[in-house]
Amino acid sequence: MKQIRLKNITDNYFKAAWEIYEDAFPLEERRLLDDQACVLKNSDYHFDVLIDDKQLIGFILWWDLDIYRYVDHFATSKQLRNKGLGRLILDKFINNGKKPIILEVELPTSTINHRRIKFYQRIGFKLNNHHYETPPIQEGQPPLQLLLMSYPNIISANDVKQFVEKCHPIIFER
Repeated sequence: MKQIRLKNITDNYFKAAWEIYEDAFPLEERRLLDDQACVLKNSDYHFDVLIDDKQLIGFILWWDLDIYRYVDHFATSKQLRNKGLGRLILDKFINNGKKPIILEVELPTSTINHRRIKFYQRIGFKLNNHHYETPPIQEGQPPLQLLLMSYPNIISANDVKQFVEKCHPIIFER
């Protein structure tokens, strides 16, 4: 499996990855294409696609921040889900860096949300039960109520507060 960092919306594989992105995430959790084009210019942001035999397997969109690696979005191709590829992608990501990792999950209010949390826990992520809210990704939407998961250790409520104060201005800038 080959990992390729995309830096522009005109790069090979971007269109196919964007289709997966739009299918995998609800509108309130994803950027508009123009906003994505802007964020790709930030050197701390990585839009990494995973390719196997010239086929797009999935992507991991992440930030290389001072203290953490923050997984912004992660998905596999719809026809390849539930085949263990998501775990392979995350295992590769975990092993390619030394900083702790943070990602967001929806509250466990549905079966699919609960399954997603369990998936990350099987890989070694810890669920942090501290209040966590993100600014809206798109103007005019309400903030999102989410939970943070971290790897390899649980983080404190103070760590969450510092992450929000230091990193949200970078992650959610327009």
